[in-house]
Amino acid sequence: MIAIALGANLPSKIGAPIKTLMDALDQFANHGLIVLDRSHWYETAPVPASDQPLYVNGAVVIDTDRSPKETLKVLLSIEDVYERERGELNAARTLDLDVLDFNGRVEQGPPILPHPRLENRGFVLFPLRDIVPQWLHPVSGKGIDALISKLPDGGVIRRIS
Repeated sequence: MIAIALGANLPSKIGAPIKTLMDALDQFANHGLIVLDRSHWYETAPVPASDQPLYVNGAVVIDTDRSPKETLKVLLSIEDVYERERGELNAARTLDLDVLDFNGRVEQGPPILPHPRLENRGFVLFPLRDIVPQWLHPVSGKGIDALISKLPDGGVIRRIS
């Protein structure tokens, strides 16, 4: 199971964040990333808390013949299409694509697998639970519901589709 997180909180040349995310998903197949399942979309607060606009987040399960490193390279190239700017850590963005899990591998990367901090982020866990509710964290062995139960309160997690 290969899981990818998607997020955006700034408009791109395509339009609003949710439109950018859906358009970016259409690009996956052009790069050998076949989307098998997609979560609902969620509106979420920025982490760490800031005055940034709310994010739209989701997750997909894909199939690919690419390695984790090649998959990450493709994801970064798709981000570039939507003019993702890299600079300040946790800055607002037009598109963010991250490899969450790659067939349960544990690697120091790049990419680091599983994605660091995913177990502490509701904006990743809620969408992931939509598509793989039985998923277990490859390092801790904890399930999604157990991880969600440990999340701090205060983050806006609202399903919007």
